[in-house]
Amino acid sequence: MAKRPRIAIVGSANIDLTTFAERFPKPGETIFGQNFNLGFGGKGANQAVAARLCGADVYMVARVGSDLFGPATIENFRKQGIDVTHVKQVEGLSSGVAPIFVEPSGQNRILVVKGANDAIKPADVDAAGEILKSVDCIVLQFEIPLETVYYTVAFARQHGIRCILNPAPAQAVDMAALRDLDYFVPNEHEAETIIGVPVKTVEDARQCAEKLVAAGIRRVIITLGANGAFLASREGGRHVAPFTVNCIDSTGAGDAFIGSFAVFLGEGVPEKEAVRRANLYAALSTTGIGTQKSFYDRAHFDAEWAKRA
Repeated sequence: MAKRPRIAIVGSANIDLTTFAERFPKPGETIFGQNFNLGFGGKGANQAVAARLCGADVYMVARVGSDLFGPATIENFRKQGIDVTHVKQVEGLSSGVAPIFVEPSGQNRILVVKGANDAIKPADVDAAGEILKSVDCIVLQFEIPLETVYYTVAFARQHGIRCILNPAPAQAVDMAALRDLDYFVPNEHEAETIIGVPVKTVEDARQCAEKLVAAGIRRVIITLGANGAFLASREGGRHVAPFTVNCIDSTGAGDAFIGSFAVFLGEGVPEKEAVRRANLYAALSTTGIGTQKSFYDRAHFDAEWAKRA
């Protein structure tokens, strides 16, 4: 039996508020919508759920607001079997929310309010230190303050813990703070924003990844959607081919990749195979609608892997 990994997610938790309407209202106008959906989201929360469904013990370090969404988010983590010892409500702040307005054409408008996600500070990382020191891997994203991201990367390095950073949403990065980071995992759009080099092809991904490795990061994985992923390290790079599926909704596929990849590595799966497995897990997530609810559990994933590997 594979080792059961222990994974900590230091990151975001949001509520997605999606309204479907025939059109967007004009300024000052009130109209009726056709449908509404409330879902649990946020890159950190999504990655935690993916890792848990893949079989890991998962520990969440996050902040939610002193509103109705705060307890609901914590309860959702509990139902998923995720440890919430270090998920706290912050008095006077809203939970992170993403109001999404969708027209029949699929055109949408999205506002992201980070709310309590901006309240995760380096001191909160220290407060969770005992749990963090016990895990196989720490996973981070850019939906929390960069100072906390950099501090956590340094914490992981100091204690010899594998660290995976998903630089999303993309923004300017202090590469010196990420030296010796174990895994830097952007998609093609995030890689282009951070490096300033267009990433349209596998060869573009190779050149971009080489620049990131040259900046001091140990390993880079650029996820390329339907084109698979490009894996690079100081020893060289290679393209990891995708799996073909009937894609319905690609939302959350990057989070599915990262959460599952952390688990496969933690189980001792060789690096290239871990990327292949994560490619399939992410692809399978696109065959359903939404984020967390479209992620496969381990039994269903293993059945698909056995067919395709």
